[in-house]
Amino acid sequence: MPHLYWITRLLNFFFAGAATALLKWVGLPPANPAAPINNIFSLEVLVAFCLVVFFLIVRFTLSVEKPNFAQHLAELIHEFSGSHADQIIGHGYEKYQGFITAVLLFVLFNNLCGLFPGVETPTSAPVVPLGIAACTFLFYNFHGIREQGIVGYMKHLAGPIWWIAPLLFPIEIISHFARIMSLTIRLYANMFASDLVTLVFFSLIPVAIPAVFLGLHAFVSIIQAYVFFLLSAIYLGIAVSHEH
Repeated sequence: MPHLYWITRLLNFFFAGAATALLKWVGLPPANPAAPINNIFSLEVLVAFCLVVFFLIVRFTLSVEKPNFAQHLAELIHEFSGSHADQIIGHGYEKYQGFITAVLLFVLFNNLCGLFPGVETPTSAPVVPLGIAACTFLFYNFHGIREQGIVGYMKHLAGPIWWIAPLLFPIEIISHFARIMSLTIRLYANMFASDLVTLVFFSLIPVAIPAVFLGLHAFVSIIQAYVFFLLSAIYLGIAVSHEH
């Protein structure tokens, strides 16, 4: 049995029964009913909890005269995601900014978990990038249909020329579902490789040199979160666009 982090033990203490019942209900009974929650899931919960706490602090300490550090940081994040969303999605981007900002921060901080000694990187497990990619897929398709209607969205997938629609439509459907796989594999493969390289060098040379690879891991973490954020915004911008 793998070593369980304190957060994992805590979650299992309070929610093991409910989690086991839910998993049995969906036909996936856990190998260990006493500890159905694993380290990867508990780290995701911890990251989500920390982000919620951060934005609650920002919300309840807002000040025009004396903004604190948390408010400055939140404004910086808002401006960063807003400027990108405005350029990629265009008019009305504000409705979607919250989601893509959440994706950026959630992926980033899950990636950075691997910087702590002995802690796994959640996004190096395929199920985590897959879950985020699936949420992104559902979100942009939902808003594409909501913005254009079912008929308009189907026309969007069929292309502008009616006589090639029978060929283009199935290709577009396949390419849309392939986006889930693309987002998942890109994030998973990069974070898994980064974790592996760092682990190997820590095993061979435990002092000094691995610090370089921790820096590399941080760089890869930031780049991959940014790429995931950009692609989410691009897919969303294409889905809600009325120019087709």
